[in-house]
Parts: sequence; structure tokens; C-alpha cells
Amino acid sequence: MQCGLLGRKLGHSYSPQIHARLGSYDYLLFEKEPEELEAFLHSGSFTGLNVTIPYKKAVIPFLDSLSPRAQALGAVNTIVRKPDGTLVGHNTDFFGFETMLASSGVSVSGKKALVCGSGGASNTACAVLKEAGSEVVVLSRSGENNYRNLSRHADAALIVNATPVGMYPNVDDSVIDDLTQFPNLEAVLDLTYNPARTAILLKAEELGLPAVNGLKMLVAQAKESAEWFTGEKLDDSVIDAIYRELRSQMENIVLIGMPGCGKSTIGALLAKSLNRPFMDADSVLEETYGRPITSIIPEDGEKAFRDMESQVLHDLGKQSGLVIATGGGCVTRPENYQCLHRNGKIFWLRRDTTLLPTAGRPLSKPGKLEEMLAVRSPLYERFADRIIDNHGAPEQTAEIILEEYK
Repeated sequence: MQCGLLGRKLGHSYSPQIHARLGSYDYLLFEKEPEELEAFLHSGSFTGLNVTIPYKKAVIPFLDSLSPRAQALGAVNTIVRKPDGTLVGHNTDFFGFETMLASSGVSVSGKKALVCGSGGASNTACAVLKEAGSEVVVLSRSGENNYRNLSRHADAALIVNATPVGMYPNVDDSVIDDLTQFPNLEAVLDLTYNPARTAILLKAEELGLPAVNGLKMLVAQAKESAEWFTGEKLDDSVIDAIYRELRSQMENIVLIGMPGCGKSTIGALLAKSLNRPFMDADSVLEETYGRPITSIIPEDGEKAFRDMESQVLHDLGKQSGLVIATGGGCVTRPENYQCLHRNGKIFWLRRDTTLLPTAGRPLSKPGKLEEMLAVRSPLYERFADRIIDNHGAPEQTAEIILEEYK
């Protein structure tokens, strides 16, 4: 049995990895131009296909029949070739978004939901929400309900981003800039899963609201697709298992702490253990700007250095699956938190000042470390997801972090 993903530009896709956990079939990536669709669908060697942007509607004229769900939504993301050669189109995105909504823990019955975007993903989200009893309002750039008259929807309980706004690499963009204008807001969902926390999800987290990305939707729709491919029912527990595995692989491990606390040494150990790239932010900064930090601070001042550092952390934080060791003072810039938190879990390596080296560190002057620590400790604590005491061997600390991470 041969299955796969049909799209125009697929790049890196997690679908083969997901489907490897769902069935024993081969799963390939099929990049096709629009003019190739008909021939591929009629004569291609496949048993089942997933379909992604921009072909979820384009494939319909070439199919022999649609399931009721696909017919109602006017979109197909799963195709099955029957034994007689006919092609049947299904839509498993409905189940995917249904699962994503359930994971938020929010009941939407009788409440207003704002869905940003008017494309195929929006149609699916709207259908699920309406079936759940929600009053659904679609926001678009130029429609009756748009981003300039949000005040008429201050009673919204849920916001769903069904647009690509905020998707990698444009991670700073947000479809709605101010969530405080929605006093009844209970949760924010974003169908994007790269980055793990888009700008709008970070805003929701700041307000203490559930903020759910689209990774679970991706896994859930794949699970139902696999059932159509094989004809075999899978337990829903496989969704959470694959979701947790993917989330762990995609999440950065970020180390913060005082200069000389062991971030680089322990980061290298973690990267080797996990077979991941290791990025030392200070080294990346020096390579990027072609100057040693020991000359930047004395010659240009600390502010110039912090500006460079923030740009480096912004670029590193957009990536996934890294181990990142930061400079000791990165926490002095509040905006660095979002950069590091966007895709990462942050560990504060706490080490006694008597054990910290000072040679070659422009800001770690002898006798000033205690004063520096007093200022930075609350900042480290504010950034950190976990606090790890690093008073023993680096290998021991690395093991503790691995256990915490897992």
C-alpha cells in the first residue's frame, strides 16, 4: 500500500513521520503543479492521499464521489482509491479541529467565536464551532466584520486564527494585536503549529488564557486519514502519544543563568545526548557580527551589545529542535522572553557566585557578581520554566535536565 501527501510546495512535512506511527503503508511526498493534478490523480501509483494547500478544492472535479462531510465543507484533504479504481474524497480536518477545540477545555455552546480568515481552514473551523452550538463570526480584511471594527465583538469568548499570519518565518505578525479588548475571552486557538506559540498565542498566555496551536489538529486529522487508508479503526489515544512525541522533538531547550554557570558545557552535553544542534548565542553573535564580545562592550557599550544579542536570540528562537545556551544578561531585555519561549522550554542554571569565573568576562567584575545576581535573580525566575541547581558535575546536571524535559 502506497500513500502520501499531495501539494505544490511541501518543504519539510511532519506527515511521513506521523503516518509511520499510524500504519504499515509507505508514505511519500508528491509535489505537483496545477496542470499535473488530473493526470496524477487518474494514473498515479497510490492507494490513499492527503491533500494540502492549495489543492483541497482543486482536486474535487477529478474525484468520482465525496463523503457527506467533504461535500458539506466543499474541501477534500483525504483521497482513497477504491479497488475498482474510483476516487473518493473525504475531509478529516473537521475531526482534527474538533480534537483541537476539545483540548482547549473551553465550552463554546451559546458563546461567540471569532474566526480569523475566510479560506478553507476557516470553513472547517466554522463548521465545527456551529455544530458545537457557538455563534460564529468570520473576520476578514474587507468584509462586514473586519479588523477595524472589532469593538462590536467585545463579547467574544473564543478567537480562532485560521490564517497564515504569524506562521514561520513571519513569527512577529499577529492577526489581532490587542486581546484586552475582549473581556469575556476564554481561549485562543491558532491552526499554525510552527512556531509552537505564535504572536497571538503569546498574547493569550500573557493574559493567563488557554492558548492552543494546530499540532494536535495535524495529528488528529492524520489519524482519521489513516483509518480511511487502511479501513481499520485506531484508538484515539494514539493522537496524544504522537502529539507529545512531536512537541518534544520540535521544542528547543534553552539555558539561562549567570555568566560562567555552565550553560555552554551542559548545553553541549544535552545536544550530544539528544542528537540535536547546539547553538551558543554568544558564539553566534560573534560570528554574525564578526567581532569578539570582549571588544563590542568596551568599544560600543552594553546597549549596542544587547541590541545585537536580542537580534540573535530572535533568529535562534524562530527555529525548532535546538539546544540554546544564552548570554548571562539576556534576561535584562523583557522582549527576549518571547523570542526564547516561542519554541522553547527555558531552564535556569542556578550556581553559587563563588563558583563563577570572571576572567575574560567584561561584565563579571570581581566583587560585583553578588550585586549582579541580586538584580538578575527575579528576572531569571520570570523567564524560567524550570530551575536547576548546578553545583555538581556537568554530566549530572545534564541528566537532571533531560529527566525534567522528558
